Formats: sequence, structure tokens, C-alpha cells
Amino acid sequence: MPLENKPDLTRNVSFLGMGIMGSAMAANLSRKNVNVKVWNRSPERPGIEIARAAGAEVCPKLADAIDGAQLVFSCLGDVADVEAVLTGTSGVCQLAAPGAIVVDFSTIGPAAARALEARLAAAKMVFLDAPVTGGDVGAREATLTIMVGGPESAFREIEPYLLTMGKTVRYCGPIGSGQALKLANQALCALNLVGVCEAMRMVEDLGLDKKLVVEVLEKGAGGSWALSNLGPRIVADDLQPAFAMKHMLKDLRLVFENVPPHGQLPGTRLAYDLFEKVLTMDAGAAELGTQAMVKAYRQPGEDAGYEGHEVQAALEGMECADRIALEWQLDE
Repeated sequence: MPLENKPDLTRNVSFLGMGIMGSAMAANLSRKNVNVKVWNRSPERPGIEIARAAGAEVCPKLADAIDGAQLVFSCLGDVADVEAVLTGTSGVCQLAAPGAIVVDFSTIGPAAARALEARLAAAKMVFLDAPVTGGDVGAREATLTIMVGGPESAFREIEPYLLTMGKTVRYCGPIGSGQALKLANQALCALNLVGVCEAMRMVEDLGLDKKLVVEVLEKGAGGSWALSNLGPRIVADDLQPAFAMKHMLKDLRLVFENVPPHGQLPGTRLAYDLFEKVLTMDAGAAELGTQAMVKAYRQPGEDAGYEGHEVQAALEGMECADRIALEWQLDE
């Protein structure tokens, strides 16, 4: 790359939240020789060592991580977590210098993003919402899709930093726009997974091996990321998480908190109900991958850890709107 085209990566950066995603993203920044300080509420998290090994400076206190920062990234959990760190007592809005740009990668919904923008603006800071998709692999390999909402001028300033962490970096519009697109993404993911689970149930009921759904159909019109990536895991009965069910439930809850009226999203509502019903039968399923939705489609005796409810029973009496206030403790 010619010298004049090299991106300016000289700003002091603070990265808050060393979970699976945040630690990998901070590590990628450090590998590009960005001056990065990292902090996590739980200092024993393994992500701390991932960031440290890549060259980031680990700070035990939030104030130390924010000291001198011109650009603050956060990748946390639910709305309350982000609010506490960014705008709570002794949070970023009290610690960072006026003029700092604050970018949150968490999924929190448009309404929360707009509220945070107003509070940070009062402290003379610029806020961008920038949720990501691409999972843990995308975070490690810097191939994430990053959807950004906020002032376009600020986005252009920090775009080179985002490109060290993601492959598709897109400005989506005013504050909250990134969050809106991320919620649409989560609805697509959940609904595609419903299709995968139903197709596998269908072919088994018709006497075929469910692996044929992946092997024959993934390149056809019914193919999807869910079929190609989660389908083989379902076939192998591998329910370990790339993205945990509890996180997806939180994101779908945010859909119903942000998009009125609820009744116009019957597909998303069905997906939410299927995920939640699996949890009502096995609380430990919260930590399983989203492909564990398949449990809702299994017949009695097909799963040793499953009580054998069919889909109709799984949905009976469930109303999504009654449960959207549920809180899930997220991985940080």
C-alpha cells in the first residue's frame, strides 16, 4: 500500500468488554499497532489474556482504561450493561474527555442507542451505534459485518479502525440505524433456523436421513447460512454455542420492545416461542447454541435430555408479548 494511502490509526483507543467478541476485536486492533487499553468488569475472563497476548494494555480500572482515550469502543451485553458502563455513575461520560468518539458494538436496539446518544452529547461526546454480525469466527478473523448509525462525519473518521475488525463496514444512517438493521438480521437468522429445523423434521418423518437436507439442498433455492453452518451441527447433534440461545432470545426480545405493533411479526414471534420453550424444559439450554431450537421438534424419546414435547405442545399457551421483559445475563 502506498504511504499516502495508509490509514491513520494513531488515536489512543479504549476497548471495554473482553468477552468472546470484544477480546478478539481488540486483539485485531492491537495487531495493527493501534494503541489499545482494554478493560473488563470481570478481570478473570479469558478474553483478557487474548487481548494482552496481542499487545493490548490491560487496565484493572475503568478510569485507567479511559485515561487519554480519543476513541472508546464497547462490546458488552444487554441495555442495562451498556448504560451502566457508558453513562452510569463513574462511567465513560464522566471519565472520557470532551470530543471523544464512543462506539458501541453491543445489540441494544434503536431506542436505547438514541437515549445513549443524548446523554453522551450532553457530555460533549459523539456516539455511534455499531452492532456486528459474523460470530466468534468473524471476530477472530476480522471478517465481521459492522452496521453503523450516527453522524456520518464521525463514521468516516473512525472507519479505518472498524476495517481492522470487519470486512463489511457500512454506514446505515442516523443514530439507531445500525441497531435497526441488526434486529432485522437477528429475525432473519431465527426464521432461517426455523426453516432448517422444520425441513429436517419433515424428511425424517418421510423416512429420509436428515443429513440429505444439508448435502442436497444447501446450494439450492432453499439454502441459507443457517443451513450451511448450523445444519451440519444439528445432524451431528452438536449443540455447542457459536452464538448462545440466551443471546438470541435477548435480541428477539429487543425486536418486540422496539417494533410496534407486535402482531405484525408472526414469524419472529414463533421463533421466540420455540427458543423459549426449549429453555422452559431445560434451563441449561440457555448456554447452548441457537441450533438447539431443534429440540422443540423432537418426538418423545428422541433426545435423552428432552421431555418429548412436540411443536404444538411447545407453543400451547405461550404469548411472546408477555415475556419480552425477561432479562438474560450475557457473556462479558
